[in-house]
Amino acid sequence: MAGPIRPTFQSSSSSSNAFVFRLLFLLTLLPLTLAAFAFVLQWRGGFLSDPINRWSPETHQFPGMMTTVAEEADAGSGSDSGCSLLGPSHSASFPYYRNWKFDYGSDLNPKISITTSTSAGLEQTLPWIFYHKVLGVSTFFLFVEGKAASPSVSKVLETIQGVKVIYRTRELEEQQANSRVWNETWLSSFFYKPCNHELFVKQSLNMEMAIVMARDEGMDWIIHLDTDELIHPAGAPEYSLRRLLSDLPQDVNMVVFPNYESSIERDDIKEPFSEVSLFKKNYDHLPREVYFGNYREATRGNPNYFLTYGNGKSAARVQDHLRPNGAHRWHNYRTTPNEVKFEEAAVLHYTYTKFSDLTSRRDRCGCKPTKEDVKRCFMLDFDRAAFIIASTATDEEMLRWYREHVVWTDKNLILKLQKKGILTRINSPMVIIQALREAGVFSSVISEAAAKRNIPIGDFSSSVNTTTTNPSSPDVPTGLMYSRKIGQDKKKNAESDPAGGRRLLDTSSHPPAVPPLPPPGLQDNIEIVST
Repeated sequence: MAGPIRPTFQSSSSSSNAFVFRLLFLLTLLPLTLAAFAFVLQWRGGFLSDPINRWSPETHQFPGMMTTVAEEADAGSGSDSGCSLLGPSHSASFPYYRNWKFDYGSDLNPKISITTSTSAGLEQTLPWIFYHKVLGVSTFFLFVEGKAASPSVSKVLETIQGVKVIYRTRELEEQQANSRVWNETWLSSFFYKPCNHELFVKQSLNMEMAIVMARDEGMDWIIHLDTDELIHPAGAPEYSLRRLLSDLPQDVNMVVFPNYESSIERDDIKEPFSEVSLFKKNYDHLPREVYFGNYREATRGNPNYFLTYGNGKSAARVQDHLRPNGAHRWHNYRTTPNEVKFEEAAVLHYTYTKFSDLTSRRDRCGCKPTKEDVKRCFMLDFDRAAFIIASTATDEEMLRWYREHVVWTDKNLILKLQKKGILTRINSPMVIIQALREAGVFSSVISEAAAKRNIPIGDFSSSVNTTTTNPSSPDVPTGLMYSRKIGQDKKKNAESDPAGGRRLLDTSSHPPAVPPLPPPGLQDNIEIVST
């Protein structure tokens, strides 16, 4: 009578064993499948790659470089030698890259130009130019003087496609003396003052001329940068400044790049663009509580959160009635511009990255090393303190001061501020410039210039390896010698005439020029909280 029960029991047991077997099989197969999928993703011969690893300093690629499908097909077909002893090809494949000359042609839109006033040598200017060419900049207006105007530098710059070199001749200064900027009052508070004020006025006058040149060249955008600044188009596809600007709404005609400031970790930096990767973020890219909550540690006893300015740089659409508004902003004579600020992109400012920057700034200004006199020369507190130290201390004392106030040697503090988001590592510029150097771009520029100008390469190479500047060098165009004389004549007129002999225009609606401003201080936080 118990017979019918046994088959039912055996059937249930068999079904249960089959279920367990399938479950174990799936549990075993799942990790194997995930491991195989991960292997495919990380396989260097595949189509996918980790962008973080690809842009790291340990690789030879930089953003936008890749091995194209066509190249892989050619390699697989054996059209060359059947195999490559050097591994996969990593040629640059930017949509606007042709060869080391960056022959853009007319298909590059929007057309972006950069203007600068510089006295730097080729060791700084060449990486600066070609880095921004990689980002999609097609035209550069270089207002040169000092070392940058010497034949060994300027003749190389003149051979680079898209680079317009403008010398500071007497004719240029006379033209600027009759310009609209000089004859209005929004910049007048900076007139007839030495050093940084004089540079600020000169930059603004050069920017005014660059606007006209950019319009004549058919440019869509114009940006003012110093040659110790690099644009960091974070958040843009292909690390492209062109894509970044093209994605802006049409009603936006000006955009601000908040600046990040270099935080060097050694006192023997030679090539800042290739050796510096640590930067301090701008206030605009940090939560207020993080910024002010770590302000004292991030400042390290210096007068402010940044060593120098903190109000960024800006780009403007080239349009009617555009004008500069100081070296950091643009404006319009007829309308109030619609200006926005990038939330990710920034300008990387490599300031005081070399110990020699202390003495070079000192040698440019003929001011007395007193607290009262340096206020006439410099707009920012750290520049004033650095000038006094460089003018009064011994070399050993200067180096000690430099290490204490500029160099970041406390690794624990660096790590802490990195975790807070105040300090950040940015490797892309370093990788790009190193890749350009290894590709022979800079040496090719110098070699071609030497061939065109029939000048020995050694003359050009010396300008790359020399970092000092001699203001009285015979290489400086004679027109530069008139700069102080013209300024003195205008100052005499200013003493006898409140308008300085200038034809003042109606400027009641024009805001004053925006100077280099420090980031917010602790006092600003008190005011914010109280309001």
